Amino acid sequence: MTFAAAVTERTRHLKTRLCVGLDPRLKAYRDVDHLRAHTLDVLEVTAPLAACVKPQLAFFEALGLRGFALLEEVCAAARLLGLPVILDGKRGDIGSTAEAYAQGWLGGPHAGDALTVNPFLGFGTLTPFVEAGRRNGGAVFVLVKTSNPDQADLQGHGVSERVAAEVARLGAEEDGEYAGVGAVVGATHPRDLAAFRALMPRALLLLPGLGAQGAAAADLAPAFHPGGTGALASASRAVQYADGLDVAASREAARRLRDELNAALG
Repeated sequence: MTFAAAVTERTRHLKTRLCVGLDPRLKAYRDVDHLRAHTLDVLEVTAPLAACVKPQLAFFEALGLRGFALLEEVCAAARLLGLPVILDGKRGDIGSTAEAYAQGWLGGPHAGDALTVNPFLGFGTLTPFVEAGRRNGGAVFVLVKTSNPDQADLQGHGVSERVAAEVARLGAEEDGEYAGVGAVVGATHPRDLAAFRALMPRALLLLPGLGAQGAAAADLAPAFHPGGTGALASASRAVQYADGLDVAASREAARRLRDELNAALG
């Protein structure tokens, strides 16, 4: 089963559109062992409430070799829990470098089921990632309209719409309910969601920014198709550090966000 099919089936079966982000920040812990234990505990308790999980690669890379080992452990644990994995790496480069990134993050030993990718070196740079995703039944989420305020410096003036058109074109090459080429559209842009949904009708939309960045579940309904599919709302700090390192609080935060998303969709 492809990533797009698996995450959509999980959305329908468990009635959840929540993507739990894992951002293991070393400064929050005594040491790497403490970080490892807490991160795996948060993954386990939130898995029944989530459609997928999104490890942020930067925090694992910052730990060096132990971080890569932990990332592999997190991905393996997620798969045992039936939870699709989006690696948030925002990779993007040219030629053989892009091919190497695609091989490592969509087909290597610490690969995810999906990867966020950066199109701003040109649309041709997406090809190795899209091809790797298709070979492995995975997916890519192309940055279209990111959640940070500074995105307007480069993503305004119709640029995001041009990227959205390319996402839609790539998705049209595939069969299935949803394509393996999705888009990152910040949940912090609620007034733009309906337009991007219309521009990319077969793309899964990854909506970062729920919780700590200020986005509210109640505003996200325009990103979804009837029946509540087609988008995944991501919360990281608001779940993993909902109340310090209290794992029970992480579970309750995930439950609350899941329920708020469901309520927003009626």
